[in-house]
Amino acid sequence: MLELTEGFDASATPGASMRRALHAALLRIAESPVDRLQTELAALAAPDCQWRAAHPMNEVSSTAAALARIWQPLKQAFPDLERRDTIFLAGSYLGKTFFAATGGYCGTMRGDWLGIPATGRTIYLRYGEVWQLDADGRVVQANLLWDVLDVMRQAGVWPLGPSMGVEEAWPGPITADGVRLSPSDPALGRASLAQTLAMHKTLAEFDDQGMLSREALIAMPQKDHWHPKMMWYGPAAIGTTRGLDGFVTGHQLPFRIAFARPQGTFEEVTAERARHGAGHYIRIGDGPYSVTGGWPSVYAQHVGGGFCGMPPSGKPVFMRVMDFYLHNEQLIRENWVPLDMLDLFRQMGVDLLERMRQQI
Repeated sequence: MLELTEGFDASATPGASMRRALHAALLRIAESPVDRLQTELAALAAPDCQWRAAHPMNEVSSTAAALARIWQPLKQAFPDLERRDTIFLAGSYLGKTFFAATGGYCGTMRGDWLGIPATGRTIYLRYGEVWQLDADGRVVQANLLWDVLDVMRQAGVWPLGPSMGVEEAWPGPITADGVRLSPSDPALGRASLAQTLAMHKTLAEFDDQGMLSREALIAMPQKDHWHPKMMWYGPAAIGTTRGLDGFVTGHQLPFRIAFARPQGTFEEVTAERARHGAGHYIRIGDGPYSVTGGWPSVYAQHVGGGFCGMPPSGKPVFMRVMDFYLHNEQLIRENWVPLDMLDLFRQMGVDLLERMRQQI
């Protein structure tokens, strides 16, 4: 199992000072007035930092561009913004230093944001974020999977049918220890990541073409890794499920029917994903937590119907995804899954922002 963690260096985990410094800087940026954003971002990130954000913000190659496209519009819409991390982790993968966080930006929506009309009420912007730092502690790459679609839901301009899961704010970990401001036991972090990747291996090697059914997904070896009370927290349009049965019924089976992925051994599937430019840029463990993510992570063909009420488009799709896991009682207890749903729908031929505009 340990060979699956190749590239993750548990002994190179960032220390407490770097963890606390980045955590404090992210809090300052969230609460900074618009006229101080440039100063705060300059202190955080290199001028040529690569910024990758959820659709329609997408990718920019400088911090100045990120200020204009990502941060100023957010702060203008939510002038009293604050940041609330529920998970904050760190680790080293392929010689790079990463921090990963989930939580929510909370603020009063005083102005329109990305075309979503202002509500004048409290909005909770769910996020998954991964920050890559250089040796001097400067951010050189930022990955911001903000749940734009969930803001539409809260603003009352939902552009889709009902979700199969429950649409609510994601809770923090049941163990209440997700903000890791000091290094964890390296052996525990390595074991957490190893368990996640072993579970991924079962998913990669499952024969969708020959065995896909609800009963087969519940019975296959993924069951050896999930806690009986597992919680799976999906993005808006998918929602939250509980237990392996709920996860398979509410997300996994419809997802696998809709999206045909590469088939074969774990190594063959990984190689085929990489050939199409998909795979993980982060794989870390930090105490009882692990994180994986890709930009994109998943490559598939949209050949089946039913996912979020969509008919098959026949198009290839690439999914920007992060997965945050809590390992509890020797099993995976909770899984938080930021996914850029607007970008996924765009690839399937549907502009959810345009759908929203047509109903305003």
